[in-house]
Amino acid sequence: MRLQFGLSLLLIVFANYIGDDKCLSCHEKQRTYLTTAHHLTSQPATATSIAGSFAAGKNILRTQRELLYRMEARNDGFFQTGVLGTPPDTISISERFDLVIGSGRKGQTYLYWNKDDQLFQLPVSYWTEVASWVNSPGYGDRSLDFGRPVVPRCLECHASYFEAVNDAGVANRYRRTDYVLGISCERCHGPGARHVELNAPGAPKPADQGIVNPAKLPRDRQLALCSLCHGGVGVAKVRAFSFNAGDALEDFLKLEIPKESEPLDVHGNQIALLERSKCFKSSAMTCSTCHDTHQRQRDAAQFSDKCLQCHKVESCGLFPKRGRAIAGKCVDCHLPNQTSNVIFSTHDGARILPKVRNHWIKIYR
Repeated sequence: MRLQFGLSLLLIVFANYIGDDKCLSCHEKQRTYLTTAHHLTSQPATATSIAGSFAAGKNILRTQRELLYRMEARNDGFFQTGVLGTPPDTISISERFDLVIGSGRKGQTYLYWNKDDQLFQLPVSYWTEVASWVNSPGYGDRSLDFGRPVVPRCLECHASYFEAVNDAGVANRYRRTDYVLGISCERCHGPGARHVELNAPGAPKPADQGIVNPAKLPRDRQLALCSLCHGGVGVAKVRAFSFNAGDALEDFLKLEIPKESEPLDVHGNQIALLERSKCFKSSAMTCSTCHDTHQRQRDAAQFSDKCLQCHKVESCGLFPKRGRAIAGKCVDCHLPNQTSNVIFSTHDGARILPKVRNHWIKIYR
């Protein structure tokens, strides 16, 4: 009964989505959001959205001696073809690039639909740091395999809506209609249909605008909105995509609460790392204190300016030696880029690990 109720509520919420184009027709200054990693975290697979090269000589990934993958641009789309064996005794599997996951800042992985409307991850990803195709995380490099399923919790953090078909007996079957890629405006502000209705031309503007402004939520609900994806994988209590902006996350997802002394990797639970920070404990800061989600933010010096809204350059222990030259380097010192050990891939036979900015604000020796 609860599952059916959850599905009905989910469909009602999605039915009240109006789409980013409608939102931006009034909120033009927020159009910069379209360039952010959140918005670009999932896209249809096209020549422009796929970061890797299909040019001859750059479209081959060799893993073991008898296994290679070839990325192919055909008239009917883009494909990954795996070839196992030595000619003439080879077997091959070929699947289409259907969806791109990841903005490309760190890298991308790719999904394909099979004939039963199931989503699977393709075995070859793209890693920006080495500007090359690599083995997808979770795949080995010794067998010809295209079978890693994409479960709803993965999509919940990389898309705005997918409807799982739970009666199929498999965890990765979805309806191919009406899904919403990327993190849309309504993922963080809630469904917009009522808001548009209230703001129709000529209508009086009520105090209740029928939309969520996350900045006006209590601190715990602001953090809940970010924790849905930046607080760890967790264990779902209801169907994916049921959580709405302003909800209490614990009603939807059970997140592991690490002990204060427990080591945390820099990838996967940025919220828990932030909560360990003295800055967080001694203030009312939230994620949006430093992050403007409507802007593409890449300049560490700009984040350092946020630090100086509360701290003085002169209070830094390095100030006597380096002076004001340290003003734009707060983030590099106190939130350094560090290697993650929980997500990795392989390239040219070597394991490669991404660097992720540590959100535990403190002094690093």
